[in-house]
Amino acid sequence: MNLILDIGNTVSKYYFFDGDMLESHGRQLGHTLEFIDHLSVLPEAVIVSSVVDLSEEAEQRLQALPCPVERFTAQTPIPLANRYRTPSTLGTDRLAAAIGAWTQHPHHPLLIIDAGSCITFDFVTQAGEYVGGNIAPGLHARLQAIGDYFPRLPLVEAEGDVPELGYDTETAIRAGVIEGLKHEIEGYIQHFSAKYPELFVFLTGGDDFRFDKTSRCPIFADKFLVPHGLNAVLRHLKP
Repeated sequence: MNLILDIGNTVSKYYFFDGDMLESHGRQLGHTLEFIDHLSVLPEAVIVSSVVDLSEEAEQRLQALPCPVERFTAQTPIPLANRYRTPSTLGTDRLAAAIGAWTQHPHHPLLIIDAGSCITFDFVTQAGEYVGGNIAPGLHARLQAIGDYFPRLPLVEAEGDVPELGYDTETAIRAGVIEGLKHEIEGYIQHFSAKYPELFVFLTGGDDFRFDKTSRCPIFADKFLVPHGLNAVLRHLKP
């Protein structure tokens, strides 16, 4: 059993894989990793992807595990060729998602769209080369920006009616942001599918956008793309 740890700024997420199958998962506020003290089955291998420096308490829990603990960094061997010019600045979640997509559909050009705090668009060539991508503000950041930069406009929540055209200021802002993001995503898909007819598209992240799939390329929604990628890295390190 492999244990995958994806540690963000406020939440630690953990996943248990049997081979390439996700068996269970959970999350915990903070970075103490207290759940390790209550494991009923000890892992055979562990990989950690973290955007924060772990506390001494968390490190002690990791060191107490009966197996080596791998850290996912820019220096970690991966099953893709990383062509990013500054690999040390590349978010490990972006790279892990690309690896997760490649593991599921290798030897195809891949567009990976991650709609979270930021929305990212990353590309992998048919030859298995991660070449980079783009970063834009996510849904909640765009709504917050309107409230921050335009004092006469209200701060609008993402939940609520989304008409084609807003019928008041609240729905105008919500529809403008959400429909704008949908068109942005569709534009990327149309552009890359026209350029790469064999393109596969993966959608992941916390924000769920339901949009008209005008492209004929296969589109896959996988909210566990990052842990699948981290598990693939761990299996690459320990075949």
